[in-house]
Amino acid sequence: MLKGIRVIDFTNYIPGPFTTLRLAELGAEVIKVESPEGDPARHNGNGVVFRAHNRGKKSIVLDLKQEEGKRIAFDLIRKADVLVESFRPGIMEKFGLGYEAVRDIHPTLIYCSITGYGKKGKMSQLGSHDLNYMSVSGALTQLKDKRGMPVHPSHTIADYIGGMAASERILAGLVSRGISGEGSYHCISLAETMASLMTNHVLLEKETGYPNGIQVLNGTVISYGLYETKDHGYVTLAALEPKFWRNFCVAIGRADWVSAHYSKPETENPVYCELVGLFKSKTREEWSEFGQAVDCCLTPVLEAGELAEYPVFKEKDFITDEGLVNMYGDHRGAVTQAPGKGEHTKAVLKDWLHVVDEY
Repeated sequence: MLKGIRVIDFTNYIPGPFTTLRLAELGAEVIKVESPEGDPARHNGNGVVFRAHNRGKKSIVLDLKQEEGKRIAFDLIRKADVLVESFRPGIMEKFGLGYEAVRDIHPTLIYCSITGYGKKGKMSQLGSHDLNYMSVSGALTQLKDKRGMPVHPSHTIADYIGGMAASERILAGLVSRGISGEGSYHCISLAETMASLMTNHVLLEKETGYPNGIQVLNGTVISYGLYETKDHGYVTLAALEPKFWRNFCVAIGRADWVSAHYSKPETENPVYCELVGLFKSKTREEWSEFGQAVDCCLTPVLEAGELAEYPVFKEKDFITDEGLVNMYGDHRGAVTQAPGKGEHTKAVLKDWLHVVDEY
């Protein structure tokens, strides 16, 4: 879908590379510009973080602290459709590659900056990471243990949500350019993107005083919750609608439970106590098979290494044999492996700028 679209990628770590990975999966040609030291993600977890987010891209090495590197970068930008950068605000301007500097010579460029807190404002120059964006957005306080203490996530949710938001804005920019013929500038704030997911919570707290979003989705009814299985695994039951709860109750031979649909998960509730015991009477795999046979919104809680064998992913080869996760279930792209540092420098300079001398 994006065949013929050229992307210059000045990003590192996760949010930016995830953004351009999604574009590469849709067919864009992504040129990853790395410093002489390379993307720091190359050195995280034996390079796993880099390999997970940079397949299907071409890598070139440019030293943007040197005039020659800046000049080549500027020339490449002239040939691009999209530029993505994730430096702190002001760094691209110091390199002479800020939006204002390139707009006059390339008015149709789609330029996207991925930041922590935006380009301007009191916090714009502060360094932060995913955990910070989770905390200031209000998302982290929605993940609490029984003591009320926020749980430390083992997933960098803000990084990925920010990457999706950035790819969305870039695609919108390309659509707009197709209509108006003009380029555009976009600034993505990871903190603001995470806060945008709090739309239910903020409005509900303002109007009702309840701070945790839609109450029925928060483990307050027996038909929508987590349950432990015989083998100490877990399953999720999300039979929120009456038809799904009825399907579940009838399938387990307990039609008498139907009226307890929205009852509370408390030890004083006999149906809840029996339900807990029921789930502990079978293994997670047995309940997984049950959930695939009975339409009642029942699924297993899977570990990362189990995804490839779960039907919805296995049937589409969504997880590759190498352990890479596709971006779109109905579309395959970016099939080449993550590039070596600077692997395509000569080829890109020759193809884009017709430079034949060694750089």
